[in-house]
Amino acid sequence: MKDWWQRRKGKKYHSGYTFLDLIFDVLVWIPELILLPFRVLFWLLRGIGRLIGDVFDFV
Repeated sequence: MKDWWQRRKGKKYHSGYTFLDLIFDVLVWIPELILLPFRVLFWLLRGIGRLIGDVFDFV
């Protein structure tokens, strides 16, 4: 185990945030930001519909 840890510590990892990482993040987040309002509206309408349905189901 100690030998493995020494080899791992010896390697130089580059963990900086590059321009390519930024481009990838933007490409992933743009569709999410566009679809989020529609999802929220869908969840609200679905919740209100279930609430109304439960009220009429109770009577």
